[in-house]
Amino acid sequence: MTDVVKTINVFALTQKRETPYLGDLREGEHPNKQGYLVRKGNRTVYPIFDRSILVRIETSGGVVGWGETYGIVAPGAVAAIINDLLAGFTIGRDPSDPSAIYDDLYDLMRVRGYTGGFYVDALAAIDIALWDIAGRQADRSIADLLGGAKSDTIKAYLSGLPGPTLKARGEIASFWQDKGFDSFKFATPVADNGPARELEHLRAVLGPDARIAADMHWNQSAQQAIDLIAAMEPHGLWFAEAPVRTEDIAGLEQVCRCIETPIAVGEEWRTPFHMQHRIDRCQIAIAQPEMGHKGITNFLRIGALAAEHNLQIIPHATIGGGIFLAASLVVSSTLDNVSCHEFQHSIFEPNRALIEGNMECENGFYTPPAGPGLGVVPSKKALGLLQPL
Repeated sequence: MTDVVKTINVFALTQKRETPYLGDLREGEHPNKQGYLVRKGNRTVYPIFDRSILVRIETSGGVVGWGETYGIVAPGAVAAIINDLLAGFTIGRDPSDPSAIYDDLYDLMRVRGYTGGFYVDALAAIDIALWDIAGRQADRSIADLLGGAKSDTIKAYLSGLPGPTLKARGEIASFWQDKGFDSFKFATPVADNGPARELEHLRAVLGPDARIAADMHWNQSAQQAIDLIAAMEPHGLWFAEAPVRTEDIAGLEQVCRCIETPIAVGEEWRTPFHMQHRIDRCQIAIAQPEMGHKGITNFLRIGALAAEHNLQIIPHATIGGGIFLAASLVVSSTLDNVSCHEFQHSIFEPNRALIEGNMECENGFYTPPAGPGLGVVPSKKALGLLQPL
């Protein structure tokens, strides 16, 4: 008898933070009653806590798989999409071919133009859980299902310097350099003395051989981005991430044409169609797929498209409880063109206790989890924090 999907449950996983993401609040940044605040540097909302959406899928044979996606704001939106729509078309399906289920679920709302946002985030969580089940049913890791890992480790770069001053941010970078990291990224919206001065200071602290990138948070016009990048380049800029508003493909094309620094984009893409629209016009150098937005199926498709166009892949990894980071690492280990992977120390370190498994990041390298499926499960601590949605 075929082992099919029997139940799907959705949970919010919320974890308190000592310091809000991106560091201490600046003048005029105040949380509202939901715990949300708007960062003045990029006009984007963030919570004062960490929160993601976990999906637990169980089969008729008792196999359990876990998925995860974003729940930073409006977690009920993702939950409603899953509970009211997607679950009903997933229960009863054979989970051994997750990509086929993904495509069927994606097509449900194609006529209505639902190609991104909460809808595809919800799909990503289900997709990760189904791949987890497929691996556990076969008693093999997802990496083995995909042909095997290319390496036992993945180089990591340190992302985020949440210090209140230029000096403090340099000290954070220096601390992690002493722990074996040689690649770093700072966020320009919280570079209070300007991006060029920030990079100049980090270069002085970290030395000539450190790789230092700038995350520009989609917050500039093309000309503004060009001017900011040109000002940073004399100090040795590894890559410039998200230089223009994500909708501004023409602006991205202009930046890529006018700047020698490698341009990295892709965190916000949900599907390979979003990538194709940009690589048809823009000479980007680095694709940055985010597993929590894409799921394993589309992460793989974006990886294949990047390989076809000789692009580096440097996956994005941010707020979460460890499930979609595990998926990102396991799948990244199977791709030839992954040169590095983001390491959000201010999230990974305090939230490491939320998962059981051997996923670590030490001396500048990740060790992807091993074992059936994703190789990790939520810990007892995480299970105690889950809130049904």
